[in-house]
Amino acid sequence: MDLYEKIVELARRRGIFWQSYEIYGGVAGFIDLGPLGTLIKRNIETLWREWFILRHQEFIVEIETPIIAPKKVFEASGHLEHFTDPIVECISCHRKFRADTLIEEKLNTNVEGLSNEELEKIIRENDIRCPICNGELGKVKTFNLLFQTIIGPYSENIGFLRPETAQGMFTSFKRVYEAMRNKFPIGIAQIGRVARNEISPRQGMIRLREFTIMEVEFFFNPKKPECPLIDKVRDRKILILPGELKVKGEKPIKITVEEALREKYIINEWLAYFMVQSYDFVNKLGVPYDKQYFEEKLPHERAHYATQTFDQMVKVERWGWIEVSGHAYRTDYDLSRHMKYSGHDLSVFIPYEKPVIKRKLKIAIKEKVLRETFKDKAAKIISTIKSTLPETIANELKTKGYIEVEGEKINSKYISVCEVEEKISGERIVPHVVEPSFGAERLVYVTLEYAYSEREGRVILKLPKRIAPIKVAVFPLVVRSRLPDIAKEIYERLKEMNLTVYYDESGSIGRRYARADEIGVPIAITVDYQTLEDNTVTLRDRDTWKQVRTPIEEVYRKLPLYFEDKIDFFKLGTPYESKSK
Repeated sequence: MDLYEKIVELARRRGIFWQSYEIYGGVAGFIDLGPLGTLIKRNIETLWREWFILRHQEFIVEIETPIIAPKKVFEASGHLEHFTDPIVECISCHRKFRADTLIEEKLNTNVEGLSNEELEKIIRENDIRCPICNGELGKVKTFNLLFQTIIGPYSENIGFLRPETAQGMFTSFKRVYEAMRNKFPIGIAQIGRVARNEISPRQGMIRLREFTIMEVEFFFNPKKPECPLIDKVRDRKILILPGELKVKGEKPIKITVEEALREKYIINEWLAYFMVQSYDFVNKLGVPYDKQYFEEKLPHERAHYATQTFDQMVKVERWGWIEVSGHAYRTDYDLSRHMKYSGHDLSVFIPYEKPVIKRKLKIAIKEKVLRETFKDKAAKIISTIKSTLPETIANELKTKGYIEVEGEKINSKYISVCEVEEKISGERIVPHVVEPSFGAERLVYVTLEYAYSEREGRVILKLPKRIAPIKVAVFPLVVRSRLPDIAKEIYERLKEMNLTVYYDESGSIGRRYARADEIGVPIAITVDYQTLEDNTVTLRDRDTWKQVRTPIEEVYRKLPLYFEDKIDFFKLGTPYESKSK
């Protein structure tokens, strides 16, 4: 049994996650989170909010938008055209597979970005067949991953489940910008459910058809792309595999942010800044820095909206390196497309520090004379002149002495060119965007894998304290005397402190410790006979099995500090090994 199978077995048994609709045979690409899994995911989301929103609240705000959007949104975003995967069907059993995945599994080579024709040629040349019945495979076709639905009772009112939360943030950008009193640059964050109609998901929680995305769309002025926070991370080292090294088959390099920007490995300071934040965030989930790196996507691998993209990769046992977040420089692609398709102005006005005086040409139109001369044609002529660049009109008058409009020669009798001074206080720009985007369920799995350990034949889930679903376990040593009453009183008091806590008096104390270790409870409180004498309790550490005695009131006072990593109970006093581990 490999590590993945051990985690899946533990997850089913202890209520972390399992396949959805099990009683009907299950459906690939869907999972249920149980009581503990829901808490783990919620704690990851809470930490993400703190890391990316609360710590950056001078820049970033959070919104919530619908999971269904009308067809027009995805026409504008390019998803109807580009959000596709290659699919191939077995001629014999008619099962369908991702063509590129089949090739990669068979030949152990990366074929991402190849055309359908190129993939089909590889299948034929290497005699790749159906992995189920060994039948011959048909033609490679394009499959759109959007889930389609109908909005309301009219069949022509087509909608789609969003494949990312981003489009809701783009379409709401102007509202948020104005609500925040024109704050700029500005980031918009969102955590929400998304759906992708994957062809053949076969990696458990790693590839799902419905999951939660946590992402930020950060809007900035492309003419002033500098990040004011970059100095905080310039000297930080990250593992990175730039595109130019990737094509040479080289390995990731450790490099400072300053060097990565100077060498143009990362082309935008905001992108680099959020990559460092993501590096630290994933480390907070228990993943060592040397087990993660950033891999640049090559041009044929990038999404249609991106100019540069890095995937944050984490090493797992079964599948090797998997993506846990994507970092894309989306330029003004999305806002410009939504402006074009909606007809709404999504630009922002950027004031100059000081107004500037510019000289410009201006066309003076003698409308009365034009109307008297050209009668019914006059309105069209005037409109055309107003929509023509003054520089074009001036050049025509200078070279020919007239301009031709609606078949008529319009000379200086009807129009004149003059130069005027104009005070310009600012300019309108379409913001550019960088995007850090995380899949929550993937992070749940990665966190579980790096937390999983075994000791003396027992499972210990060494989850970071912030992520642990249950924070404290409370046990009476035995079910007699006043020990259960005191333990229950402690249990109630901890609940009032808004801690997740559970009470257990069933079985031996060793067995109860083992059950708590298995679900990742960081600290256990045991009420024993000495408690009756001096009002102290035994605190037990999940990871080391060390124990200390502490006054109950000290526990109440210091537990919040313990969960913030500001104190360590097990470095206070004299720890001793438990007689019952």
